[in-house]
Amino acid sequence: MTHSFSAKSRSPIDRFISEFDIALRALAGGANYKRPIPSIDLIDKQALTSDINMSANERAHAAGLMRVNHVGEVCAQALYQSQKIFAKDPKTRALLDEAASEEMDHMAWCEERLKELDSRPSLLNPIWYFGSFGMGLLAGLAGDRWSLGFLAETEKQVEQHLDDHLEKLPDGDLRSRAIVQQMRADEIEHGASAMSAGGQELPPSIKTGMAGISKIMTTTAYKI
Repeated sequence: MTHSFSAKSRSPIDRFISEFDIALRALAGGANYKRPIPSIDLIDKQALTSDINMSANERAHAAGLMRVNHVGEVCAQALYQSQKIFAKDPKTRALLDEAASEEMDHMAWCEERLKELDSRPSLLNPIWYFGSFGMGLLAGLAGDRWSLGFLAETEKQVEQHLDDHLEKLPDGDLRSRAIVQQMRADEIEHGASAMSAGGQELPPSIKTGMAGISKIMTTTAYKI
């Protein structure tokens, strides 16, 4: 994995500064992406026209959905950061680093798209971040197998949300649709990698609890 060597070669101070910077970007905005914003057939030529042609209600709806997606990526950064604290196997930490890097791309893409839609991230991002950080600590304390299983289930539920968003996005919003499609592909890969690395299937009660918390988050983030 491309990120594992650099992570292992850094000093504890360097790593702390890096993780602190990630937290600040998740909470205050300004995330950077390494991969360009996804595009589909002629998206760059069509994006401006499709945005202009969307009604005010369609733009607001698209912004609400992309705000929810942005919150999901804020939560992902918090989860991975806290899970890495207690990860015992270097391979587990490397997998979390790899996934977190791609999730940072997602967060930056969503943030950029919100600006294009004349909107903003959720005002409740600090709550989502610190709540997710606590959940990640619990998952990490349970051990690497459970932590990886938690990652896989998280990505599975995110995938389901993204499927729902692909159905709900305005037909003409090609820009948002391209972003969500790439995010979905990445989430599927992250979940599969976590299970292949030894992730433990979570009990149904935990999955249900995660879905309940996610429902509260998505419903609130769409508006606030």
